[in-house]
This record gives sequence, structure tokens and C-alpha cells, in this order.
Amino acid sequence: MKPTSQKLLAEFIGTCWLVLGGCGSAVLAAAFPEVGIGLLGVSLAFGLTVLTMAYTVGPISGGHFNPAVSLGLWAAGRFPASSLATYIIAQVAGAIVGAGILYFIASGAEGFSLDSGFAANGYAEHSPGKYSMGAGFITEVVMTFFFLVIILGVTDEIAVPGFGGLAIGLALTLIHLISIPVTNTSVNPARSTSQALFAGSWAIGQLWLFWLAPVIGGLLAGFVFRSLFGKKLVKV
Repeated sequence: MKPTSQKLLAEFIGTCWLVLGGCGSAVLAAAFPEVGIGLLGVSLAFGLTVLTMAYTVGPISGGHFNPAVSLGLWAAGRFPASSLATYIIAQVAGAIVGAGILYFIASGAEGFSLDSGFAANGYAEHSPGKYSMGAGFITEVVMTFFFLVIILGVTDEIAVPGFGGLAIGLALTLIHLISIPVTNTSVNPARSTSQALFAGSWAIGQLWLFWLAPVIGGLLAGFVFRSLFGKKLVKV
């Protein structure tokens, strides 16, 4: 297999695992009577998916698993523009496959229904806490901004080696602890797309926010980090 194909496969697998592990915990385990894992468990699950794949396939592809991360790294001068499209396609495809596997498993339960939202992201009446579109937009921009700042910092050449994946996983856990009540936490357009395709028309209608806001946050973080701390281009 060519090196480029290996990188795309790594992004596909990593994003598939993120959706299956993170959204799967929300759909299958969070609301389980009396012993469900709750918001804390879902937050930890998302962080653990990124942490585990960062160490598993991160050395192959860089471990983006998220279009906003790829775009933020490009803005910071860490990732070539020529690889953006193929990375994003691999990430979205992996997320959709992960959601498909999750749907197959979840639909095997008696009484299964998509009315619960299938862990899709939403605002207003589809926000877990009924937060407005504006609140959801700002939340997604800010959370993605700080996620990228952390990623850029812990993967810089002057960072302590070996701990980047741990910091990134913990950062995603914290982000979910903050923002699940607001939007069900996206910060990842691929994750939002995969769940929206199964959740139905309302989720697809609101999907624009979960592309636009994370992309703005990621790009802003990349440009700010680059202007403040310089750049280091990592070729792929």
C-alpha cells in the first residue's frame, strides 16, 4: 500500500472509531436504566477514542480525524493544502461508516427509535438544554478554537514528546463536559454529518452550523497560533 493510501486509511479508521466509540456511548450506554454512563461517561468516551487512535494511527497520518483539525493545521502551516480534500473525504467517509455500524447495532434493540436524536448535534429545540442558535454557534467556534490551540501546542517541536495524544484526548473530554448541554458537542463536522444522515431532516437542516462554526474556530486558531508562535510545516 502506498504511503498516501496508508494515511487516508488511518484517517478513515480513526474517525470511524471516534463516531462508533463516542456517539455509540451516547446512543447505547448513556441512558441505560439506572446504570447509564451519563454525560461524564460520554465525555470520557469521546476523549478516549481520540486518545487511543492518536497513539495507534497518529504516527501514520497525524491523527486528525476531524476536518476542522486538518484545516486548522493547514492555517498554522503544519499541513499542506494539497492533502486537505482527500483527508476530509476520508474523515467523513469513516464517520458515516461508524454511524452505520452504530445504527445496525442500536436498531437491534426492541423499541429502538431515531426520535431520541441518535446523538446528532442541534440547537434551539434540538439542543439538549434548549440553547439558542447563537449560543450554539459561539460555543462551537470557541471550543474548536481551544481544541486546535491545544493540538498545535502539544504537537509543536518544543513540546514534551509522547504526551500529545493524552493532552488532546483530555481536551476533547473537557470540551464535551462543557458543551454537551448546548449542542451535544460537535467540534467535528465529520462526526456531525454522520449522525445527521441517520437522525433525519431536522439534523440535516441544522448541519450547516456544525460545519461553519468548527471550521471558523479551527482556522482562527491556526492563524492565531502561527502569528504568535511561528510555524513548522509537517509534510505528509
